[in-house]
Amino acid sequence: MLIKLLRAYLGPYRRPILLLVLLQLLQTCASLYLPTLNADIIDNGVVKGDTGYILEFGGIMIAVSIGQVVCNMGAVYFGARTASALGRDIRASVFDRVQSFSAREVGRFGAPSLITRTTNDVQQVQMLVLMTFTLMVSAPIMCVGGIIMALGQDVPLSAVLLAVVPVLGIAVSLIVKRMRPLFRTMQERLDTVNRVLREQITGNRVIRAFVRDGYEEERFRGSNTELTDVALSTGRLMALMFPTVMTVVNVSSIAVLWFGAQRIDSGDMEIGALTAFLAYLMQIVMSVMMATFMFMMVPRAEVCAERIQEVLETESSVVPPVQPVRKLLARGHLEVRGADFRYPGAEEPVLRSVDLVARPGETTAIIGSTGSGKSTLLGLVPRLFDVTDGQVLVDGTDVRTLEPALLARTVSLVPQKPYLFSGTVATNLRYGNPDATDEELWHALEVAQAKEFVAALEHGLDAPIAQGGTNVSGGQRQRLAIARTLVQRPEIYLFDDSFSALDYATDAALRGALSRETAEATVVIVAQRVSTIRDADRILVLDEGRVVGSGTHHELMDGNETYREIVLSQLTEAEAA
Repeated sequence: MLIKLLRAYLGPYRRPILLLVLLQLLQTCASLYLPTLNADIIDNGVVKGDTGYILEFGGIMIAVSIGQVVCNMGAVYFGARTASALGRDIRASVFDRVQSFSAREVGRFGAPSLITRTTNDVQQVQMLVLMTFTLMVSAPIMCVGGIIMALGQDVPLSAVLLAVVPVLGIAVSLIVKRMRPLFRTMQERLDTVNRVLREQITGNRVIRAFVRDGYEEERFRGSNTELTDVALSTGRLMALMFPTVMTVVNVSSIAVLWFGAQRIDSGDMEIGALTAFLAYLMQIVMSVMMATFMFMMVPRAEVCAERIQEVLETESSVVPPVQPVRKLLARGHLEVRGADFRYPGAEEPVLRSVDLVARPGETTAIIGSTGSGKSTLLGLVPRLFDVTDGQVLVDGTDVRTLEPALLARTVSLVPQKPYLFSGTVATNLRYGNPDATDEELWHALEVAQAKEFVAALEHGLDAPIAQGGTNVSGGQRQRLAIARTLVQRPEIYLFDDSFSALDYATDAALRGALSRETAEATVVIVAQRVSTIRDADRILVLDEGRVVGSGTHHELMDGNETYREIVLSQLTEAEAA
């Protein structure tokens, strides 16, 4: 998965990668040439006392060193730029894919996991690529080049290398093999910590209300301890890596000095050659250590790449049409025909053969007990998810064939839990219509019964809104969400229990103003409060995903027992009449 991911996203950067490899090759060759120059200076300059020779070749060494530094700086520069660009591209792709997901796919992964995959997982892959460009590219060149140059200094002494390299390779591979499953567990435990932390931050008021601070602290401590335990296990293996490598390095250095001293004593080898051989041995071992460092990062990056690829390869259940319809002839006619919907893995469908007709100029209400499928039915219209059977038609056209932008302009949903984005009142209201004027914003606020409290804010339309709208009350959030929909001016308004946080007086005033504002539009309201929907032109009664009644308030009171039970649970017989 890691190779597949890198091949897909490094393709556009072939030119800087080739330049980077060339620079790494040049700087590695310079590094390999320096010990040979040093040996030459020792044997032909220091031993013979030739100062001119020392100065001449010393100058060459300085020039080679400067060239090495320049090439290394250029390689690091291009490596850092390419790795950063790779991280940017992968993050953008993951973000775009997540944006295309329906509620079904988001629920499958979970928000904390998607956040981790978009941030931490991408960062691990980016870091691996950066280290590969800055270290790993030069490591094999230095290892092979070091062996060749060492052979050039003394062939018999090079037999030490035949023992050193295989021992290092076996030791590193055994450690890396044990690290890979631990890294997968670490990323999963990180998901858990993010999920628990997200729940505790979001549900802070509930925790305080029920005095569950101790329980939540213990829950977080448990998740944090599990992550720490895995990290410690991984850290122990990583800590074992360097002592293993250094032990082999030191033993091999002693062996080289032992056998090299004997060869110098017999006159088969010069002192400078032994010095150069030791330098090449250290370069070979350093290249293996660099590869070792990379191998320590590869298992975690592989796991992260698999998690990223899992998101990128997940297709949304809401698929854009191949040949979308870009124009509608009628205005706001909504029809649901025999709609079924079943969540993946569920034993029973949420909706069964639901029929609904909502016309322009009319208000259609949907009511039912908790879990009867009201919100699910409303979510089918803007394609938060698609029907598993049946059709949803807007102006006689199946919503699955409509251009997404056209559907978004035609249908607007005020969700059960209104969400406001960080910014200002104005930026939130213009979310569906960026070109709306201030006058249009104030008009929408007036209809939504929000003008008074917005005008009372210090900066009015420019008053700051915190993420999620946490700096305003629940009722104010609902009214701002309704105003945001009014600014968009769609042809079909969907209100999913959008008046629940309002008091009765505000609810009545808002519905009165809405009826005038949306007189020519199609309005569908889901509500638990009977007073909100009793004046609707048509009321649909849902029970366990089925339509068990349809008609006006008085018709249903006379002939539908389910509706009658709901009404009498909230109103007296006289009030209901």
